[in-house]
Amino acid sequence: MSFLKNRKVKIYVFGLLFLIGLAILFFNDQGVLKYLKLKKEVKEINEQIKALEKENKQLEMGIDSLRRKIPAKIERTAREEYNMIREGEKTIRIVKE
Repeated sequence: MSFLKNRKVKIYVFGLLFLIGLAILFFNDQGVLKYLKLKKEVKEINEQIKALEKENKQLEMGIDSLRRKIPAKIERTAREEYNMIREGEKTIRIVKE
């Protein structure tokens, strides 16, 4: 009987230590939950980096075409970004209500 009682105590102690170990593994400052949260943040930041790199490439292509003095690109940029018009043209503005 003493043997079974001693074995049960060991099992309970081992189980308790196991549960404490799991709690520490998951809920401490460097635990699994923190790791998963940081992994998600890294993924989001990498996606933002890719989107910004794509935007930078498009802007560089636009700058390059302006440097090569392509007339159509220069006129389009002047009209769209700076609201410039040619002499004799009239601007029509549409106001959305």
